[in-house]
Amino acid sequence: MRAWQVGGALIRQDDGLVLVANRRRDQSVDWTPPGGVIDPGETIAEGLVREVREETGLIVRSLTRCAYRVEVQAPELDWILTVEAWEADAEGEMCIADPDGIVEHCRAVPFPDVPALLLASPAWIQVPVGQWIESAVTAAQFGATVGTEPITIDFGFRLLGSDRRDTRVERIW
Repeated sequence: MRAWQVGGALIRQDDGLVLVANRRRDQSVDWTPPGGVIDPGETIAEGLVREVREETGLIVRSLTRCAYRVEVQAPELDWILTVEAWEADAEGEMCIADPDGIVEHCRAVPFPDVPALLLASPAWIQVPVGQWIESAVTAAQFGATVGTEPITIDFGFRLLGSDRRDTRVERIW
């Protein structure tokens, strides 16, 4: 079974969330928070700093807390994916320097517009990001800031099928 670790960065900017548009092998495009595979020998923090810089041009000043963790099991494809998404403070001008050539665009998306952009993304991105945004909006309404809640939420998903065109995702926790 192949296994890999991914880091994701939740960067608030201009009353929204920084997202990147990824061109996939099948030529589809999906939007996600910046992040990617953590290289062997890297910590999550080191990998996130590198990935954010490559995908957005932004410099991570700090990772404030792990907002959520995700495990995706794909038994028919023989892989398992784990994700840690961290709230991050970042600065600088946005520009793309993705050595993998996957990221085509990056921008700060107003919170109300994020769910529509995430529709083409897998459920293991849509659900946790959606819940994080709900907590961010609620916190803002009550004058709190995101990151004041100490809880990291865990999500589990199973990918069923072996062809991207007909796979089905189910939430298992």
